[in-house]
Amino acid sequence: MFYTGCFAEAWLQPRTCTHANTSTGEIIEVHLSVTSDLCVTPLGLERDADLQLLLVGGELLKVRSSSWKKNRFYKLQEDCTTMWHESHRTFKRNQTFSIDEIESVRKGRQSEGLQKHTEAHVEDRCFSIIFKGRRRNLDLIATSAEEARQWVNGLEKIISNMKKLNSHWIFNCMRKADKNKDNKMTLKELKHFLRQINIEVDDMYAEVLFAKCDKSNSGSLEGPEIKHFYDLLIYREEIDVIYGKYATTGEQMSVKDLLNFLLNEQREVATMEDAVRLIERYELDDSAKQKNHMTKDGFLMYLHQEEGSIFNPAHKEVFQDMSQPINHYFISSSHNTYLMEDQLKGHSSTEAYIKALMKSCRCVELDCWDGAHGEPIIYHGHTLTSKVLFKDVIKAIKEYAFKTSEYPVILSLENHCTLEQQKLMAKHMISILGSALLTSPLEDQMPTAFPSPQDLKGRFIVKGKRLNKLDAVFSNTSPGVEEDCVSEEDEAAETSNSKTDSNGQKAKKSKIKLAKQLSDLVIYCRSVHFSGFEHAKDNQAFYEMSSFKESKAVNLAETAVNAFIHHNMTKLSRIYPAGSRTDSSNYNPVPLWNAGCQIVALNFQTPSKEMDLNQGRFRSNGVSGYFLKPDFQRYPGTEFDPTTLTKGPWLKRKTFHIMVISAQQLPKLNKDKCKSIVDPLVKVEIDGVPADTCSKETRSIENNGFNPMWNETFQFDIQVPELALVRFLVEDYDSTSQNDLIGQYCLPLTSLQNGYRHVPLLTKHGDVIPSAGLFVHLMLLDAK
Repeated sequence: MFYTGCFAEAWLQPRTCTHANTSTGEIIEVHLSVTSDLCVTPLGLERDADLQLLLVGGELLKVRSSSWKKNRFYKLQEDCTTMWHESHRTFKRNQTFSIDEIESVRKGRQSEGLQKHTEAHVEDRCFSIIFKGRRRNLDLIATSAEEARQWVNGLEKIISNMKKLNSHWIFNCMRKADKNKDNKMTLKELKHFLRQINIEVDDMYAEVLFAKCDKSNSGSLEGPEIKHFYDLLIYREEIDVIYGKYATTGEQMSVKDLLNFLLNEQREVATMEDAVRLIERYELDDSAKQKNHMTKDGFLMYLHQEEGSIFNPAHKEVFQDMSQPINHYFISSSHNTYLMEDQLKGHSSTEAYIKALMKSCRCVELDCWDGAHGEPIIYHGHTLTSKVLFKDVIKAIKEYAFKTSEYPVILSLENHCTLEQQKLMAKHMISILGSALLTSPLEDQMPTAFPSPQDLKGRFIVKGKRLNKLDAVFSNTSPGVEEDCVSEEDEAAETSNSKTDSNGQKAKKSKIKLAKQLSDLVIYCRSVHFSGFEHAKDNQAFYEMSSFKESKAVNLAETAVNAFIHHNMTKLSRIYPAGSRTDSSNYNPVPLWNAGCQIVALNFQTPSKEMDLNQGRFRSNGVSGYFLKPDFQRYPGTEFDPTTLTKGPWLKRKTFHIMVISAQQLPKLNKDKCKSIVDPLVKVEIDGVPADTCSKETRSIENNGFNPMWNETFQFDIQVPELALVRFLVEDYDSTSQNDLIGQYCLPLTSLQNGYRHVPLLTKHGDVIPSAGLFVHLMLLDAK
């Protein structure tokens, strides 16, 4: 958005000022000059040496392969939001990318490309720019270690500040609309600008708006006239109504007014001290702050911070009991983690592991096969997917496993290797992971139950086949075998079992030889075949777990759900997608969570509603990747059945009221067409037990992605709130084809806050859309 206060004057003379964006409620320092493009310099960085290096620019060596390494000039644009770089392509000699497109910056040879195509002696000169989505990494080498450090530090500072601001894009739209760079706006430029920010207006309205602001009758807007235009543009009627209802002290909110708002509208357990704290934190007007008053700008600032978010800020930290046995938690889990794309010819990469781990995935899969030169590799066997070295994957996992979450990571091995390469797998894990690798039970005697996530902080747990029972670790009489045959790994075994011989009989289970060195690393997650719930109850130890393909798991969840829930009270279950999903699509994880399954593995590389639900489920509890199951899924004796919902402690009926009020700054979907404006509608979905699963939607608003307003109210009756997820979906309505996704956001029902709240919007890949959001009113009440 534009920024208030000094915005208009900035078009008249050079100056620096600090103000709040009245649409998104954020603070920014703005540096503007009449002789140059509008430039946003992050607060406190105007004299930063690292930032100055980026603004001056420099030559860096771009690396694509061992033979393709070329010098290219890179430079941060004056808007501090765009990076320019030269290109030797015939038709694209000057190219740019937005800082918003960057997911992270890694110093050193920390990308697959740099590890493969550079030597160790250039480690301190290397860095990589990692983009959001599936865009290829940008691997670069600076001329010195100091220069590399400055590039990395400068980029990280810009990225960090932009995440805090989250609303600079309208500056770029203004600059693009000002075609002749005269810091004025003609009627033609005004129309172009409105399209840039996703508002379609007819010529008559544009002319009326222009005439209302053109006080000088000069035929162009400048100075205060642009400020007037800006104020008309960002006006939010709904905020005026809410603020006016409570601002009873000289048209400002007193501390008592604010407390009344917190108690009556936000339904918070708040005190006068809490209200004073909010004024001190978010009020920008010093005179109002001295009186303990909050202006409308300060009020909007508060609504856009975490205290005004739909997501309970207390749940951004780990708030659940983490001392329960590990099988009492849902665990964020990935299938075919090594793949960046589909499972027929997709690219295998360490980057896929890094992306999953950074999204708090706590169970990753490694499909291990014999590789050349004696080195085991990871890929989707018998397909055209590319291959990556096992040891490189373990190194990447070691580096990134605990950056987002400190809780344990399970390494789910699909072992197809010969004995010698299995021994090397064990050696690599021991040498690379070191003491973080769990190689024996935590107890000094045979355990009878799982340790907790708290007990296992910072540890790696290997899941796979084991030659003998865990009791052998504590036995002085059994030396153990060096190798033996075991049934094939989970998914391969399922594939083999589905095959028939020439007589139409099911093929016998295939066997592989297992090395003792690899077997001994399996402690709490020994893979065994599932032969029924009664058999498991009578014969399986707590640490022996089964994997289920989705169809079998869904069938059990439908026909024997209570038995499945009881099974998962003492053991772990892993669910994986059907082999027929060659496009790496996903299945619905919710019915499996309803059955108490912990490791519901999804294809993280595939954007989908199912991944939205997964990220929503694990958004809470500090993004730890662990979410404590409800007590009725943890303790014996429960009669909980999500399909029939007989009376019990799980029935905590709630009525969920929601008013979808408005949206702000929804992005254009077709940026190549200047007249392409979205027609947004909002869907609100509940996903949980079958009785709770429901979806409702607003009408569409024609040609307004900037500030559409709905004021539509919905009601949902919730039976089991502890298993319910709320998903907001904003789509571009199309009467002739499927609606296009604009943005989405998902969270547990139990993690939302009541009252007037802003809802951030994410892309299909789960990245925040800068400036975009919904404004809603929520009320979750006990059902009468």
